[in-house]
Formats: sequence, structure tokens, C-alpha cells
Amino acid sequence: MFATPERTIKTPGPEHPITIAKNPLRVVVSVDGHVIADTRDALTLREAHFGTVHYIPRKDVNMSLLQRSAHATYCPYKGEAAYYSIPAGGERSENAVWTYESPYDPVAPIKDHVAFYADRVGPIEERVV
Repeated sequence: MFATPERTIKTPGPEHPITIAKNPLRVVVSVDGHVIADTRDALTLREAHFGTVHYIPRKDVNMSLLQRSAHATYCPYKGEAAYYSIPAGGERSENAVWTYESPYDPVAPIKDHVAFYADRVGPIEERVV
């Protein structure tokens, strides 16, 4: 993706660090008793002053329980984010899931992964493998 006046691209650095590491724990995401994702291959992204986010490979997400939405956002460090809702979670779970389908190079490992807003799903559990 090319930078445009409305789409500035920024590189992570000392003033806005982003780290991505393999999570050694099993990560399980549920919504109203339905397991949406279960993986031993989650990536944990830490960004500047934001909280920790677990990115789960799509292969470990029951994508049939998600519904693509028209919602989209832009991050100058990661790129364009697409969103999914989880119908089983009702209104609370609208736009609960996001993904960077073409992330910028510094965060390329999160391609083909999704992340969940903790307050829009049931628990996001980290379990000892």
C-alpha cells in the first residue's frame, strides 16, 4: 500500500515500539459458551502504551461463526483493518474481531491472523499447554 495524504505510514521505533512474539500458552476465545478460537500458535503483539493483543491464526478460528462487516479502520503502523462480527454474541459482539489482511512489513507476521476485543467476547483465556 502506498502512502497518501490521508494514509500516512509510520515505522515502529523507540517512541512507538511494537513487538510480536510467539505466545507459549494455549489461547482460547469464547462467546456465550461457543469456542470461537483455540490455538497453540498465537502471536502476542505489544504496542507502545496499548495493551497486549493476541493474534490468532485463521486456521485455528471457526471462521464460520464470524460474519464480515463493512467496518474498517486504519493504523499508520499496521495498515488497513477489516472487521468481523460474531452473531452468537449479539449486539455486544458487533465488530468484535479485526484482521490486517495486508499488514505493513514491520508487522508482517500478523498476516492471516485475527484479534478479538476482550470486552466484546467471552473470556480470552491463556492456558498452560
